[in-house]
Amino acid sequence: MGPTSAIVLYAVIWFLTLFIVLPIRLKTQGDVGEIVPGTHAGAPAVTNLKKKTLITTVIAAVLWAIIAGIILTETITVRDLDWFNRMSQPDLN
Repeated sequence: MGPTSAIVLYAVIWFLTLFIVLPIRLKTQGDVGEIVPGTHAGAPAVTNLKKKTLITTVIAAVLWAIIAGIILTETITVRDLDWFNRMSQPDLN
């Protein structure tokens, strides 16, 4: 895995983790009872975005280390996921 692949893998994991972390402990304006005119009741009242991005970064780093380790040690390869034998070498005889 090259450096570009590692960065792309981390970015994908980071954003997927962010989308999972964002709704955790979310307090909406409807829950709090203070709906700002012109906004939806489901809009967040308190975002805690800094805390959630820090949590996302830590979780994504751990997941990235595990997945990158699996890729680099070749514990699981693409050929292991070839359930229909499409990657087998063709018989040239």
